[in-house]
Amino acid sequence: MGYTKDQLLTRLQELQIEFSKYEHPVVLTVEAQAKHVGNVGAALSKNLFLKDKKQRFYIVSALADTKVDLKGTQPVMQFNEFFCQRLGLGKGGLRLAPEEALGEILQVPLGCVTPFALVNESASHVSLLLDQGFKSQQGCLFHPLSNDTSISLNTFSLDMFLKSIGRDPSYVDLEANPKVGKDQPPDLAALVPSDSIVLPEFAEGELPSKPSDENHAATDVKPKAVKAKAVKTPAAAEKVKDKPSTEVLPSISFTDAGQFVEEILEKTSAIILSEIREDTVRQHGEQLGAVVSDTLRKRLSSELKNLAIMFKNTAYTEGFHAGTRHQPKRP
Repeated sequence: MGYTKDQLLTRLQELQIEFSKYEHPVVLTVEAQAKHVGNVGAALSKNLFLKDKKQRFYIVSALADTKVDLKGTQPVMQFNEFFCQRLGLGKGGLRLAPEEALGEILQVPLGCVTPFALVNESASHVSLLLDQGFKSQQGCLFHPLSNDTSISLNTFSLDMFLKSIGRDPSYVDLEANPKVGKDQPPDLAALVPSDSIVLPEFAEGELPSKPSDENHAATDVKPKAVKAKAVKTPAAAEKVKDKPSTEVLPSISFTDAGQFVEEILEKTSAIILSEIREDTVRQHGEQLGAVVSDTLRKRLSSELKNLAIMFKNTAYTEGFHAGTRHQPKRP
C-alpha cells in the first residue's frame, strides 16, 4: 500500500521541510483548484503522468501557464513533439499514461498526480521533469497525494524532499526548442528512465472522453488480455533492443478484497478523526453527526469510485494471469 496524505505530511515535518497546508473540496482541474487556493501567493502547478513507446513512465510538473501541449483525443493524447525529440524519443514518443498506471505505479487516485508520489517504491523508476519556472516562484502548490488538499513550498524545500528519497531534482525549460540532429544530440536524453514496466494495456478508443484535468493520466477502461511484464532497458535504450523478462509483475495494490476494505476503512477513519475536534463539537453540538456524515459523503465519493475501479482492474488482470498460467492442454 502506498503512502497516505497524512503519512507524507508527517514525513515532511520529520525532515523539517517548511510548507503551508490548505484544505479544500476535492478538485479535478487546475481551474477548480485556483478557486480555493489561487489567492494564497503561491504558483499553481499542473502535473502530467506520461509514458513512452517502451513503457517508461514520466511525471512532467509545470507551472499552470507553461505551454506543455497535448494533441489528439483520449486515450491517445501525444505530448509536444519537440519535447519528445529533446528526450531522444522521436515524434509522438510520449502520451498520457493509462489510468490503471496511477494505482499500479504512482498509487494515487485520479486527479492526484504529484512529484510527491515518487515517495512510493513502486514509482522508483519514474522520471521527474520539473519546470525551471518553479525556481522563480516564492512558493509552488502541489497536491500531497490527495486532491482535497494543496501544500505550498519553495523549490529548496521540494529539493530537500526529493533528495531524501534519493532523487536528484532536474529542472528544465519545458518550452525551449533547441535543434536536435547529428551534431546536436538530445539535451534531455539523460532523463529517460533506464527501466520500464509493461502493464496490461487498455483498448484504445473505447472511452473517448474529455480529460478532466492536468493532474492525472488518461481515463481508459477494459484492459486487453496482455500479460504484464517487468522490462529492463539498458542505458542506451534507443539503440539496444528491449529484453522483456518472463517475470509477471504482481499488482502493487488492491490484490485482495481484504486490502481493498482496509483502504476504505483507513480513509473513512482519517476523515472522521479529522472532523471530530473540540472546536467542531462546540460549533455543531448535536448536529455533529450529520455534519460528519455529509463530509464523509462529499470527500469519499470520488475516492471510493477510484478505489473500486482500481480493484476491478486488478481483479481482471489477476484473473487473466491465472487463466494463462493454467490453460488446459489441447488434445
